[in-house]
Amino acid sequence: MSESPDGWTTTRLAEIVATRKGKKPDVLRQDKAEGLTPYLDIQAIENNCIRRYADIESSRLGEKDDLFVVWDGARSGWVGLGQEGAIGSTIMALESFAVESRYLYYFIKSSFDYINSNTRGTGIPHVDPEIFGNLEVPLPPLNEQHRIVLKLEKLLGRVNAAQVRLATIPRILKQFRQSLLSGACSGRLTADWREENQNAKPVSLVIESTDPTNSALPSSWVAVRVGDVINNLKYGTSQKCSFEKEGVPVLRIPNIGDGVIDTRDIKFAKLPQREFQQLALSAGDILLIRSNGSVSLIGKSALVRESENGFAYAGYLIRLRPNRSYVVPEFLNLALLSHDVRLQIEIPARSTSGVNNVNSTEVKTLKVGLPPLEEQQEIVRRVDALFKTADALEARYRTAKAHVDKLTQSILAKAFRGELVPQDPNDEPATLMLELINKKGRKAVRPKRRRAAG
Repeated sequence: MSESPDGWTTTRLAEIVATRKGKKPDVLRQDKAEGLTPYLDIQAIENNCIRRYADIESSRLGEKDDLFVVWDGARSGWVGLGQEGAIGSTIMALESFAVESRYLYYFIKSSFDYINSNTRGTGIPHVDPEIFGNLEVPLPPLNEQHRIVLKLEKLLGRVNAAQVRLATIPRILKQFRQSLLSGACSGRLTADWREENQNAKPVSLVIESTDPTNSALPSSWVAVRVGDVINNLKYGTSQKCSFEKEGVPVLRIPNIGDGVIDTRDIKFAKLPQREFQQLALSAGDILLIRSNGSVSLIGKSALVRESENGFAYAGYLIRLRPNRSYVVPEFLNLALLSHDVRLQIEIPARSTSGVNNVNSTEVKTLKVGLPPLEEQQEIVRRVDALFKTADALEARYRTAKAHVDKLTQSILAKAFRGELVPQDPNDEPATLMLELINKKGRKAVRPKRRRAAG
């Protein structure tokens, strides 16, 4: 702060707080009993989650007006307030003087990134006492501190409410996409199209693997297995790949995006000519993850586009080459992404342990509903248009979230520059409080906390 408002001053944090480092008590239990108190560890401070209880006699206790700073670990510098109990061994309790505890709470909160990025320790990081104690605290008159806190809690409450509402949007968009795929692959999405195109020619093929009748599908659809509508299925290369741009681009699991190929993070490999000819991709091919530690990734598919023509692919992937006489590649990819097919893949995979796999036989036996080719094309067109709408909404959500996420720091910065509430010339200057500390000691000037209006 280049110039302090009237009545303000600055001071080192160490000058206005007393510290008490926590310790591990003799007794820790999962349930509360007589003689036990909540144990304030990192989860309790950051998420208000009490998991254990400590014996009072062997603990260092904290009060509701204390500030609790995470002192050790990845979240070093995180601050909490408003709890009481046994101070955990990774926590430092601060007792404030000449400053309203919630005002100081918001100041330390605004300094978290600085504290957390300047920790000490080669193993587990912990707060650097010198960095922490030398934080320069902008100190307004005590009455103005109270006004700032009330204003902050009002504004930040609105920001938090906006964040909560925004947090529902990704879930809604995910449900929309899943519902859209379900409608597309069951015939609901194009029910109106079938009414207007009753002469559309059903797919005609010889099916040996499954009964072509399925009462859940429209009458012009046929129930098939994936193996009925592909020309071939082939595993990828086991050749070692690298980021050195020598040889051919090789697609791997990280390149399997949400239904499409993600060409970032591409590796390359020198493949023998014969192997390359067998593995070279063509637009319309579908790549599918066949092995991974995460069940949610098994069977995840992506469509190869013109831009990936001539690429190869790694051994944890399977290439499906659709038979275009029966299936539009884009439609088959949508079917593989649908909830119904995901269940066919994930339920068997969950019954195994370790690395999850889906083999070629299991892929070929996946069941899908197959509409006439014309309807497949219409489904792809509609889904593509609706997905683009969802993508546009998601982009707007990310922009809004980034803006809202910056609001907290912006509001805090204004508060500590003296720009959030008006100054009152009748307020006692903050310098007098600091002088009183020097004369009479800290205990004489500990302010009482004022609760925010409900």
